[in-house]
Order: sequence, then structure tokens, then C-alpha cells
Amino acid sequence: MSTTHAPVSAPSTAPGERPSPSGIRRAARLFNPLIMRLAGTRWFPLYAILEHRGRRSGRPFRTPVVARRQADGFIVPMPWGEGTDWFRNVRAAGGGRIQWQGRRYDVADPQVIDMAHAMATFGPFERAFASRFHVRQAVHLRIAAAAR
Repeated sequence: MSTTHAPVSAPSTAPGERPSPSGIRRAARLFNPLIMRLAGTRWFPLYAILEHRGRRSGRPFRTPVVARRQADGFIVPMPWGEGTDWFRNVRAAGGGRIQWQGRRYDVADPQVIDMAHAMATFGPFERAFASRFHVRQAVHLRIAAAAR
């Protein structure tokens, strides 16, 4: 007796289920080089470049992040929560620098906030994305007093 097997396909994401982090990371690796060219410019205001130093190595890093400007600083969603290296570096240093719309801002006092509280800052596209990908946290970075 012969048995036939149906081809195995990648599991789809069920409604309400969080997409695979490995799939998101793969997509990020593809898009980050393009985003790094546009992030922080006036032509691509959705993305900023977060400059920070490694908490152990001291090496400088530049990370593209979604950021929204507020009167006293920036809101940056954290799709992977507080475990990301960029957030851990910024928290350890007490701040960093954001390049947004062609300007650089020294930022300090990283405060984790609930994404539901930050949603009003974002437009409909960003709110839908955050909801679809179950983004639960954001970090509020205040513009350093000397830079205001």
C-alpha cells in the first residue's frame, strides 16, 4: 500500500495570533539596508535612526526604528519588548541620540509605556500595524534639556 503525502506548507498566522518573530526578523534583514538609507530624513518621517552604544562593548550602533515626535521627545514602539539590544543599550546608558527628519536630538530618560497609551500619537496605518503585530510596549525618550 502506498501512502501519498500532501506538501507541507508553512503554517499561516491565524487571526489574533502573533506572526512568527523569525519571519519578521528575516523581513527586517531584507529591508533594513533600504530603510537605513531613508530613515531619519525629511522624506521618510516614519523612521528615525537611533544611535546608541553597546552596553558591554562600547561600540556605536545605528538602529532604524519607527518613531513619532512629541512635544517633549519621541515615542518608539518596541515590537520585541524590553529584550532588544537597542533598548537595553539605551536604558543602560540613560539615553542616546535620534536622527529624525534630518535633525539630531540627544534623548534621555527612557520610560517604558503601554502601547495602548501611545496609540494616539500614531496615524491609522501605524495603529493598524501595532495592533496586527501585537505590539504591547513603547519607549518614551525625552529630548535632553541641553538640546531643547
